[in-house]
Amino acid sequence: METITVNARRVGDDREDRYQGPSGVGATSSLESDLARVRKLATLLDAQFSFAGIPFGLDAIVGLIPVAGDLITGVAALYPLYIARKHKLGRVVEMRMAMNVLVDVAAGAVPLVGDVVDVAFKANLKNLEILERAAEKHRVRQA
Repeated sequence: METITVNARRVGDDREDRYQGPSGVGATSSLESDLARVRKLATLLDAQFSFAGIPFGLDAIVGLIPVAGDLITGVAALYPLYIARKHKLGRVVEMRMAMNVLVDVAAGAVPLVGDVVDVAFKANLKNLEILERAAEKHRVRQA
């Protein structure tokens, strides 16, 4: 295997071996930092605000924009699936999370009713929970 030296770091064609820039920060992040980003996103989309004791997030607010709103939040909701795939947490995990996103986007297609479903269903927080359980199992397998 031919190797290339970049900033005194050997880079081969191994998938886990990534270029590190001059600052030493890798191009890929750890599972923990990815989970922290997913937590922030899920909170922002599903529970950032509260009205009359009912938590809601940008998913319900942006969802008020017909069609485009639910597509925008649906695309944002795919990020946890990307993290699950990136860290190889399993197809079952990915499928369960995809079903939650699908229910959220499909319900959002119905004006106003979809926004009530967004507030009640909280697909992003459900996906965070699925992702955290899968990550914990992954950590146990790695130990």
